[in-house]
Amino acid sequence: MRRFSSDLWISEDVCYSLLKHQYCNRMNYSKYLSKVATRRKPSGISDMRKYLVNPSPSLVWLGSGMPNPTQFPFREVTVGLDDGEVLHLSQDMLSSGLQYGPTPGYRPLVTQLKAMVELHHSPPRWSESNLLVTVGAQDGVSKAFEMLLDPGDYVVISDPCYSDALCMLASLAPQYLAIENDDEGMVPANLRAALNLAANSAEKGMPKALYLVPNACNPTGTTMGEVRRREIYAIAQEYDLIILEDDPYYFLTYEEEENIPPSFLSLDIDGRVLRFDSFSKIVSAGLRVAFVTGPAPLLAVMELHIQSSIICAPMFTQVLVSELLRGWGEEGFRRHTAKLRKFYKNQRDAMLLAASTHLTGLCEWTVPKGGIFLWLKVVGVKDTGPMIIERGITKNVILIPGKEFVVDSSKPNQFMRAAFSCVTPEQMMKGMENLASLIREEIALQNNQA
Repeated sequence: MRRFSSDLWISEDVCYSLLKHQYCNRMNYSKYLSKVATRRKPSGISDMRKYLVNPSPSLVWLGSGMPNPTQFPFREVTVGLDDGEVLHLSQDMLSSGLQYGPTPGYRPLVTQLKAMVELHHSPPRWSESNLLVTVGAQDGVSKAFEMLLDPGDYVVISDPCYSDALCMLASLAPQYLAIENDDEGMVPANLRAALNLAANSAEKGMPKALYLVPNACNPTGTTMGEVRRREIYAIAQEYDLIILEDDPYYFLTYEEEENIPPSFLSLDIDGRVLRFDSFSKIVSAGLRVAFVTGPAPLLAVMELHIQSSIICAPMFTQVLVSELLRGWGEEGFRRHTAKLRKFYKNQRDAMLLAASTHLTGLCEWTVPKGGIFLWLKVVGVKDTGPMIIERGITKNVILIPGKEFVVDSSKPNQFMRAAFSCVTPEQMMKGMENLASLIREEIALQNNQA
């Protein structure tokens, strides 16, 4: 262990990762690390796989315990695509896809993803950034939380917040600054007020991290405008926060891509943004391929976590996504995401029609600008939890009660989330009709109990 500052000891390996990057001249990343993160060490076996990149033909590799690929039962894979094209993975490709691989990711895919990030986000500190492939975006977010938070640390989240983010955080036992949302997401004035209170309170510690979903937020469906994003970034600068930008719906915003507000990564002149992207919503959720982009020192610490937990994300699905992107090219990828935007916008419109037909006067909602969710407030019901969980099944309709998306789930909550991604317009209409009946019965039940 090495003393990094007056009150912080860090393993030599983590210390080296922090010091070797130019970022350290501008931001002191050591102060953001949890105690667990400071104790991480690299896997010598995983690290030695770098010698397998362009090895000498005469190299005799007696290093790691990789299984012999000649004994794998698979010889080739052919995948048919919806446009009639075919992806063929040869035996040579499978030798990479079925074997342990580099912790940061399958190298051809990492190269493609870096080009994608540069094209869509143009990060101001791109030369000092890095990228890691993760097992879905949630894997990356979870590892970032573990890197940054000790029990009792404060973390900034939106209210309401993505429910699985709350599940990830629960095991870390942090304290929360939950910032109220409006129809554009996290409210900057509320964020500043909460941080100012924390800065002037002897009891509250200053948060190190701010987690948000800027596009088509789950559960609310809200999308932050550019002015809002710049305000929040400026506040993060003022209070020295790391921003965790979880953005799985970037390509599912209904605007044309050129009209999507700039990402926090594209605004990041300091090196304080970790951005999480995913192929789950745009290619396949089951492939579990996603990636995190951000300051190289922080990603070096996350890489140590990946090494010691899963070694690498599944190589087979990485090879499959890489070949899909190669076959599509940039134009093919844009055509695919344009098709997705059109499909989900039509789904949204059908859901809004069903809601306006059956829920007008019973519920309030904000029209989502992207994604797959409609966030409903039931005007005459004090708590949607019992209504949905105990009585919804009797009306053949199930939504997610709002209490699942807040820190204190014991309080009554008037909200609920409807997903419209996998239901037909006819099912939406029937579901909203059933929901309206359920709400009316719940209001009558409340009145009888009053």
